[in-house]
Amino acid sequence: MGVEKGTLAGKVVVITGGGTGLGRAMAFRLAEEGADIVVAARRLAPLEETAAGVRERGGKALVLSTDVTDTAQVKALFEKTLAEMGRIDVLINNAGIVRGERPKAMWEITDEEWHRGIEVNLSSAFYCSREVSRYFAERREGKIILVASGEGFRGQRNSFMYNTAKAGVVNLTRVMALSLAEFNVRVNCIVPGFVDTYAYQPEDYQKVMAERRAARKLFVPVGQPGKPDDIGYVALFLCSDASDYITGGCFIADGGGLAGGFATTGYAPVISLEEGWV
Repeated sequence: MGVEKGTLAGKVVVITGGGTGLGRAMAFRLAEEGADIVVAARRLAPLEETAAGVRERGGKALVLSTDVTDTAQVKALFEKTLAEMGRIDVLINNAGIVRGERPKAMWEITDEEWHRGIEVNLSSAFYCSREVSRYFAERREGKIILVASGEGFRGQRNSFMYNTAKAGVVNLTRVMALSLAEFNVRVNCIVPGFVDTYAYQPEDYQKVMAERRAARKLFVPVGQPGKPDDIGYVALFLCSDASDYITGGCFIADGGGLAGGFATTGYAPVISLEEGWV
């Protein structure tokens, strides 16, 4: 069964981390297919930009500034969504943090750094899913989508919080899928590889990452990083009725990176504690 234009008409999708990057890309793609979008993140200005793009594409948009590591704010997010939009059909747990986690020796990582990395990248997905799960269970319908990473399937030197958290996201997906199946709630995970989201990031970040783009190509068998819409289409499939018989799955969209270990080039990227990510 294919996904057709307008197949999400009437559905309400909540996207955490919806102000920039993949969250914004998914919001735009789903809005083009008829969905109404609720975007949540801490920074209000990027959320408003996403909402404007959703409205330009014909969807309704609700902006809710939310720290998804704060359970009180998470509760308010879903209460306000139901009050304003009347329903929730899909939750996309996209919130996460990569910037700011610099590779460092294990003995240099502070408790605060560890807890922040796990809270933002893993606990937030649990908090949001927990909050919406009773509503979905009582309604006996709903979909939860988590966003992991290829780094959740393999180790990477000196990337303790991110790799550990994303591995947790993968197994959280499976546990929730089994636990919520009896309530007709589907839970799946998107696993992006290297994706160019520079257009959705601050200008200074765009400059830094553009310099690394050529190096990243070496680790993608198809020869180029993904586009934001590559992930948007995966989200569209998982939000649509076309995926109703699928739960507990991890949908890898990485240009073949995981299929060959690091890449078909036969060597692994080196991470320098002094220079940061390759």
